[in-house]
Amino acid sequence: MKYKSAIEKSVRIMKKKIMILGAGVYQVPLIKKSKELGYETLVVSYEGNYPGFQFSDKNIYEDTTAYEKVAKIAQNENIDGVCTAGTDVALITLGKICDELNLSGPSFEAVQLSTDKKKMKDAFINSDVRTAKYFNVSTLDQSNEAFKKLNKPAIFKAVDSSGSRGIIRVDKESEISAAFDYVMETTKKDYFIIEEFIIGEEFGAQAFILNDEIKFIMPHGDMIFQGSTGVPIGHYVPYNLSTEIQRDIETQLKYSIHALKLNNCAINADFILSDNKVYVLEIGARTGATCLAEMVGIHFGFDYFEYVIKNCLGIKMEVHFKNKKIPCAGELLTSSQSGTITKITNENLMKQPYIEDISFDYKVNDQINKFNVGPDRIGQIIVTGNTLEESLNNLEFVKEKIKIELK
Repeated sequence: MKYKSAIEKSVRIMKKKIMILGAGVYQVPLIKKSKELGYETLVVSYEGNYPGFQFSDKNIYEDTTAYEKVAKIAQNENIDGVCTAGTDVALITLGKICDELNLSGPSFEAVQLSTDKKKMKDAFINSDVRTAKYFNVSTLDQSNEAFKKLNKPAIFKAVDSSGSRGIIRVDKESEISAAFDYVMETTKKDYFIIEEFIIGEEFGAQAFILNDEIKFIMPHGDMIFQGSTGVPIGHYVPYNLSTEIQRDIETQLKYSIHALKLNNCAINADFILSDNKVYVLEIGARTGATCLAEMVGIHFGFDYFEYVIKNCLGIKMEVHFKNKKIPCAGELLTSSQSGTITKITNENLMKQPYIEDISFDYKVNDQINKFNVGPDRIGQIIVTGNTLEESLNNLEFVKEKIKIELK
């Protein structure tokens, strides 16, 4: 027994410890994968009914934006790596921890640039990134002046929001006052930006930058819900583009990564294609939400969550991409009204080879919100197909067999 205990003690000493920032639906796959890989897994989040808490080794109830506090906790816990997924909220803390503990991941300076949309836009302009014209404002008068100088419509955008919160489209002067109030109520800053609305086709890309080298780029089509502004509710790959536009994506992405000083992290990029030119809307130092992280792994044929985790530990993971990329599509389950769930019906046969995931964030008797922004999701669907068209048809077929009843 003493010999066995000594071995167990040695294993505990050697076992790497990972801190995952956030316990929501987009962090759950990271938490599960970390546990599956045998790492001691710490989860940091506000206390609450978050699904990730049930899978961790240790829960730390703290605000993930309190970077000084959480960095101190990380130091005391002697962690070996830190990561998150699907959210910008915790990135400032992630960067602070990476700097303080000399861990693999984006720097504190880089995440400050990439999580403040004003700083991001300033960096883009200084590095010749093709992006929309914008103004920084802090008063209603400044908002009126900026609106007059821009082509219409314009986008009023909180610099510190995520999940499409604090963003609203303004078409005419009479809408400015209400838009100003909405953004200022959403942001924690005393300023926001107003940018020109570029008419074109919105799309995105997932990528990874490792040791200053882009390891892959996955352009994807976006399914947009039109509320106060466009909100992504789904995505699909492949996204067919000409060779010339694909080169422009790579060029603009390289310029953007350089401008924001990003390295050793996932990249979530939002673009718009106008007059055959790629404009950069935003760049995030994390995996995309809305099914995107799962779709990277499906499309290329490797475990993307394992890749993210091993990168944060500084462990090299060789990836062999499939010669034939797998078409796939994912979409959020949403509701057109608020209410209490009385019944969830899923008539899909889950063993169908094209169904990758059907998951629900809520159960019967839970309260849900009418969909307006990303966090209002109530679940997700991910499917594959032999072609993109087949994937999209499979997605519609699966959706038709799901019913969520409310009262």
